[in-house]
Amino acid sequence: MKRLCCWGWPSWLLFLHCAAQVRPALSRSQAHPGFEVLLTASHYWPLEHVDGIHELQETAGDIVEGKVNKGIYLKEEKGVTLLYYGKYKTSCLSNPAQCGPDGVTFSFFWKTQGEPSRPTPSAYVGQVISDGFKVCSRGGKGSVELYTRDNSMTWEATFSPPGPYWTHVLFTWKPKEGLKVYVNGTLSTADPSGKVSHAYGEPSVNLVIGSEQDQTGRYENGAFDEFIIWERALTPDEVAMYFRAAIGKHIWPSSTAPSSFVTPAASTLMPTNAYHPIITNLTEERKHFQSPGIVLNYLQNMSLSLPDRSLSEETARNLTETFLKTVGEVLLLPSWTAVSEDNDLVLGLIETVDVVMGHIASNLDANEPQVAIVGSSSVAEFSVTKLLPKTMNSSHYRFPAQGHSYIEIPHEAFRSQAWTTIVGLFYHTMHRYLNNIQPESTRIAEAATYRGCPLSAASYLISLEVAPPPTLSQNLSGSPLITVRLRHKLTSRQYLEATNKTNHVFLYCAFLDFSSGEGVWSNQGCVLAEGTLSYSVCRCSHLTNFAILMQVVPLQLTGGHQVALSAISYIGCSLSALCLAVTLVTFAMLSSVSTIRNQRYHIHANLSFAILVAQVLLLVSFHCQPGTVPCQVLAMLLHYFFLSAFAWMLVEGLHLYSMVIKVFGSEDSKHRYYYGIGWGSPLLICLISVSCAMDSYGTTNNCWLSLQSGAIWAFVAPALLVIVVNIGILIAVTRVISQISADNYKVHGDPSAFKLTAKAVAVLLPILGTSWVFGVLAVNSEAVAFQYLFAILNSLQGFFIFLFHCLLNSEVRAAFKHKTKVWSLTSSSSRTANAKPFSSDVMNGTRPGTASSKLSPWDRSSQSAHRIDLSPV
Repeated sequence: MKRLCCWGWPSWLLFLHCAAQVRPALSRSQAHPGFEVLLTASHYWPLEHVDGIHELQETAGDIVEGKVNKGIYLKEEKGVTLLYYGKYKTSCLSNPAQCGPDGVTFSFFWKTQGEPSRPTPSAYVGQVISDGFKVCSRGGKGSVELYTRDNSMTWEATFSPPGPYWTHVLFTWKPKEGLKVYVNGTLSTADPSGKVSHAYGEPSVNLVIGSEQDQTGRYENGAFDEFIIWERALTPDEVAMYFRAAIGKHIWPSSTAPSSFVTPAASTLMPTNAYHPIITNLTEERKHFQSPGIVLNYLQNMSLSLPDRSLSEETARNLTETFLKTVGEVLLLPSWTAVSEDNDLVLGLIETVDVVMGHIASNLDANEPQVAIVGSSSVAEFSVTKLLPKTMNSSHYRFPAQGHSYIEIPHEAFRSQAWTTIVGLFYHTMHRYLNNIQPESTRIAEAATYRGCPLSAASYLISLEVAPPPTLSQNLSGSPLITVRLRHKLTSRQYLEATNKTNHVFLYCAFLDFSSGEGVWSNQGCVLAEGTLSYSVCRCSHLTNFAILMQVVPLQLTGGHQVALSAISYIGCSLSALCLAVTLVTFAMLSSVSTIRNQRYHIHANLSFAILVAQVLLLVSFHCQPGTVPCQVLAMLLHYFFLSAFAWMLVEGLHLYSMVIKVFGSEDSKHRYYYGIGWGSPLLICLISVSCAMDSYGTTNNCWLSLQSGAIWAFVAPALLVIVVNIGILIAVTRVISQISADNYKVHGDPSAFKLTAKAVAVLLPILGTSWVFGVLAVNSEAVAFQYLFAILNSLQGFFIFLFHCLLNSEVRAAFKHKTKVWSLTSSSSRTANAKPFSSDVMNGTRPGTASSKLSPWDRSSQSAHRIDLSPV
């Protein structure tokens, strides 16, 4: 092992020669296939002996530099160890492109020491660099860069820095596979394609550890050991075999990651003070935590570098409490809330806790038949137990011992007579970060059938690990089985979704499966035995981290109803668009007639235009792919024009109220207010909505506002307000008309007067938008009738406006007749001069001369304020 220094030796690999010289290695106790991999290396520097890192040795006890070292020799010079290596220019270490298709591998053990506390003549730096590659640790990140000069290509990959514990770093490169970086025998990151780069930072350096050229970079101070170079790319299996040999792990269980680099003799009791520096380091480091990602890397490296030494009960408790308190500090970081949306980060933290707690349990020194460490921290309640199963005197083992949520193992499942370790964790808040789990990323077959409906934790997260594992039935209807009872902990949003009758709620007994190297939620080997919205009881055939996952699926109509409703919408919208276009053309043609120039028909025209554009856009959106930019633009336009349609429906209601019930404001002022309400207020709402929730437009199943994000309320809230106001106006107007009809019946005895009320309601419904009430009633699949009524009435709204306010309107028909007469008179030049002007007074039966026929284009209904004017209906 050598510390880094930055002497200016550009053509040598150099180290500061510390207190000890390179000493003869100990003889190898037994063969390991990983050392066979090392024998194929082209260059090897074992350096000094480090406790826990095994060197390649011959049976005679000498370092095998002659066998695996091509042209490297040692030279002592003024306390500095220089490692020369000959024919450097022909080596693929100098230029990886010369390695050919076989590639190159570079391996070493590394740990960082932090920056020196005081200035030194030669600032420590943490980099290994040649003119073909560079490895460095800087700013809390490790990185590998590899450069080929023949084609000016650079490959770069970052990885977790080693921290203050020995970590094995190895990278391979092949022209066709690119760069791969392995940390502790496992693939960490890769860059398969690289990029073109015509500049490289160290063109003149052969191979240097530490470099004066970049002292300002403030690389972390570090130490290295076991430098190895293969002039070929190792396979992943070879990487893992060498790593196991180097740390003395001859056999690894398939489901357990390596936990240390030291393997003491089984009969030797090692001292516990090896853990004191780790406890101290955890205590100090948590004061400087900032980035959750970097902290997680630090904890992961620490978990893989714990010494394989026994722990006294006191030291085990101290380490457990310190470690869990450190994890708690991570959850309190201001940036944790944002990064916790990344499920991989949360699951990585859970796995790290499992590794550390498992190490503590397996190394706990048991001086009695049963030793237990039980406590609670801000992160979780915990229990670390080591016992002989024969000492159990209860019918089951339960964790936690008290409470509504627990895991229970029957006594008969403990059939091993050996020492058994049990680790239990009951997390307090971790479930809050287990949300937005995509069904396709799980191994829950039932959930995967509902794509687009994410899962979230509905209960606390609980964990129980037993080694050796208990003997359980693999048949979920047999025994013995694990019992997992979890009380649900629903957020307010989850509760509202679960109790909404428009949704179907699925609850899954799920567990975290880390067997593939990453946490995946699965329900294999578990079945939901019983439960309500308050709790769930599961039966499982294995142990791990458990939680109840909830999936909310909106209820959908059957295929036949969906096709029928779609057909109604297509046909109705198409017919409405055609009718509205005819209505607008008609109003434009008759605009010169005074009866059509009044305010009421201007409002009708604006409402017709808004609905026409909205329905045309709706028809176009049916053929647009959700999640695309055109779909997002369509969603914004639909939002605006549908809001404008509702705004003009509100204007219709207010104008009707001013004419029939109570006159307010001058015609000019109302004109400005009406246009401000009709076109201005929807624009304001849309601008606010787009600025706050841009991603909620056209990103789900259609080109509309997102239901999940709540952005739909930017349309629903204004629409409901308009519906409520217009229903109130309709009721008030209907009461007035009913009173007049009743009075006419009493005076004249004409029963047809009552038809006026029904006619008025039929005429007013399309322009007031009250038919949208059926949309509120059609909220679930059980209200199919209301869904059909809603589809029919609203898709045909344009048709009804054309029917009642254009085709069957007496004023429009009279104006059309007059216009036809004017056109016919215009064709005869002899009669053109005698054509009489047409006025609303004549059409309404008023005698000429009794009232002025020269009214303003906006017919002043205020002149009739002393009487009830029913002309709008």
